[in-house]
Amino acid sequence: MRRFFIWSGVALGLALVLVLLAAFALGRWTGSDGFRQRVEREASAKLGVPVTLSRVAVDVFPLPAVALEGLNIQARPALTLGRVEARPAWWPLLQGRFAVSTLTVRQAVLPQTTIVLLAARLQDPAKKSAAAQTDAETTDLSWLPRNVVLDDVTWIGAQGRSSTVQARLALDDDGWPAAATVSVTGGPWQGSKAVLQREADLQTAWNLRVDVGGGTLRGPLKVALPEPSAKSRDLVLEGTLETRGVEVSALTAPSRTLTGRLDASTTLSARINPTAGAASVAEALRSQTRFTVNDAVLQGVDLAKAVATVGLSRGGSTALDTLAGQVRTRGQLVELTNLVASSGVLAATGEVTVAPSKALSGRVRVDVTRGAGGDVVGVPLVVGGTVDDPSVSLSRSALLGAAIGTALMPGVGTGAGANLGDRLGEGLKDLFGK
Repeated sequence: MRRFFIWSGVALGLALVLVLLAAFALGRWTGSDGFRQRVEREASAKLGVPVTLSRVAVDVFPLPAVALEGLNIQARPALTLGRVEARPAWWPLLQGRFAVSTLTVRQAVLPQTTIVLLAARLQDPAKKSAAAQTDAETTDLSWLPRNVVLDDVTWIGAQGRSSTVQARLALDDDGWPAAATVSVTGGPWQGSKAVLQREADLQTAWNLRVDVGGGTLRGPLKVALPEPSAKSRDLVLEGTLETRGVEVSALTAPSRTLTGRLDASTTLSARINPTAGAASVAEALRSQTRFTVNDAVLQGVDLAKAVATVGLSRGGSTALDTLAGQVRTRGQLVELTNLVASSGVLAATGEVTVAPSKALSGRVRVDVTRGAGGDVVGVPLVVGGTVDDPSVSLSRSALLGAAIGTALMPGVGTGAGANLGDRLGEGLKDLFGK
């Protein structure tokens, strides 16, 4: 028996030496210039743009890992990664399968437009229909890494705005997020932090908390999975969020068109096709919000001046005692309805739409109480310009009415004429369908 243990120990020692020698040889080979250049050529041919690497590394100690350093995909704009490292899961590795346990990305710059372009080039048309069929049959996320670490990673959106984050994501065995934390260290939302935690007793439900702009946004989110017999394999996202005490300009940064503390209640919904790209999720998202902004100040527009001059108004500001309304979003389109604002002798109501290009369109009616008798002058205004440079002006019919009112009765007649002209213009448009 003693001899058996001796020989077993010798065999185990020899096996360990062979493994170490193989790992050493593998590390030397993958670290050579020839191997790195081969990876660069094959990646460049696959992506259709030049790809350069500083180093390819296979580490054994302290834990096995495969890493790429100094990765530069020379598209426009370029995608760069200081280091991307994948550590395998032990049990699948012993079974001859490579499954990623931890994926770490450090010092990366990830432009959205470049990622969309590269993803399209990597899509194999011959396999697209088969992949769609596979995804339609089951939503299997078990192949994803169990842990993802983002260290100093900058995301550049389609509009050119960038944000830098530190993030950690842990996935459960079924591939759905167990917990996630994201801290924004650079960009418009710098200082914000989001925490996502999975509900223990529900399969696909989470609690979200976001600290931003000196306030909080929190609430439950859930994903309804399709029934096995359902023809549609879409996932249905639903959520309810409560916003309390958030500085509005922190959400719209770098724009500061509106400042004040936001309280709101929001419902979210989206029907998501698992086979579609990430961009389709944003387009599928729908939301309904009732909001109130306390101590609001509207920058870039002086509503009182707009009423006094009955004309184009740019610049200035409007302090509001109250501002409330509803917001409805469909993808990137934003619609503000039932707007109600008041400040001293001034009150305004209306509706405004924000296009994906940030262009503004809509109408507001501004009422101003004048004189000791409390006469109210109401002026209809057309909202235009952009989120960063808003403007209000009279419609053509209101301009005509204002001119007539000024001629007949200077002062009050100007506003009354504008209001009458606008109503006549709307009536004629409805009558003739124009």
